[in-house]
Amino acid sequence: MFWPGNESFPQAAFYSYAYPEPAGFRAAKVRPDAAFFSEALGEFILPYDAVRTAADPERALLDFLQSTYEAAANAAKWDRAALECSLGQPRLPRRL
Repeated sequence: MFWPGNESFPQAAFYSYAYPEPAGFRAAKVRPDAAFFSEALGEFILPYDAVRTAADPERALLDFLQSTYEAAANAAKWDRAALECSLGQPRLPRRL
């Protein structure tokens, strides 16, 4: 998700959290390197400027979203095989 910034966190950023937070979630290694867990906010943060200035901004943001999802799913021991499907192709509906 996107955060435009406010007085308590005065910079634009993307963020990701899990609720309820599973044990080990905040210690997970997420991508890209500019992402971090904010103890003050209780969520992973990826500064907008890190995405904006990345060699591949789309890849940087997708890596953040995928790696934080994986951190939550793995920490919570979700049945990922039952929940996940392969990625589709843009503008092409999936066959049922």
